[in-house]
Amino acid sequence: MTNVKVNSVAKTYGTTPVLADITTEFPEGSFTSLLGPSGSGKTTLLRIIAGFIKPDQGVVMIGNNDVTDVPVWGRNIGMMFQSYALFPHMTIAQNVAFGLERRGIKGAEARKEVDRALEMVRLPGFGDRTPKQLSGGQQQRVALARAIVIKPSVLLLDEPLSALDRRLRQEMQVELLRIQRESGLTTIFVTHDQEEALTLSDKVAILDKGRIVQIGEPETVYEKPLTRFAAEFLGDSNFLTGTVENGAVRLADGSVVKSTSALPANGSTVTLAIRPEKMAITSGDTADNSIKARITTVIYAGPVLSYHLETADGVPLKLFAQNRDGTVLKEGDEISLGWSAEHTVAVAD
Repeated sequence: MTNVKVNSVAKTYGTTPVLADITTEFPEGSFTSLLGPSGSGKTTLLRIIAGFIKPDQGVVMIGNNDVTDVPVWGRNIGMMFQSYALFPHMTIAQNVAFGLERRGIKGAEARKEVDRALEMVRLPGFGDRTPKQLSGGQQQRVALARAIVIKPSVLLLDEPLSALDRRLRQEMQVELLRIQRESGLTTIFVTHDQEEALTLSDKVAILDKGRIVQIGEPETVYEKPLTRFAAEFLGDSNFLTGTVENGAVRLADGSVVKSTSALPANGSTVTLAIRPEKMAITSGDTADNSIKARITTVIYAGPVLSYHLETADGVPLKLFAQNRDGTVLKEGDEISLGWSAEHTVAVAD
């Protein structure tokens, strides 16, 4: 197993900065997701680590080796792209063996490694077929087998599940996690899918405008976002803005909101983030915090109800509620929402 480090890596195309002085580490054996919107720099960072793109500045380390100027073929990486890029004129076994042959491994030794890789992705006996004889999910597994058969130091995945339908994508998430755990490969995974990032990762790195705005364990990044962007991009959040007053926050309507987050000095303006599922409908002062709102939209999704609301002073809110007894509130209903100080997180704008 091998760790990966990038130090002060930057990249500009023309006059447009794509990556801005990124320094971070991907521990050996870990699964890290790079999560961000289009143009955030996540794929550029992955391709710099792979060696397809040379950074304008900075250093890339794989293990103890500086590979900044080392070509792709000299980095011992496994790479899997969004398009599986299987050779249509080759059998599955020949596709998987391609990287081995480039390394001079042929004959019985290559066949043994190909069989091992196909067994790992649960496609034993598929070696004689061609890509057009396989489903999209099976082709995805072949591409993964080709990436891991060479026993790389690092596995790099560039949105490999995005072309699959939802059910198959969920199944492949489980399989990908199993394979990563069994192989112990240091894995860096580019995605724009929040669920994938939370489901698969030991660490999630959120990128915005070429910078990592937060990196950490999924639970930490989700429960304790550092910035408004992180809170908005990873899941849904409600935002309340007010003035710090004696260790709490006074909103524009005069109500006071408590938070266990560290707050700036008295008189400072601060933004608070609360996840919609952390709020609940209350009938009294049973929670640390409470606010009144009117339901503007009801979205019925079977097991979960999504309510869009608005406070008296026009602040939009969301509430996610489990459909336990079939009761559905109506548009126009006035309700009180309660939530805990622990789930009230101060974020930077």
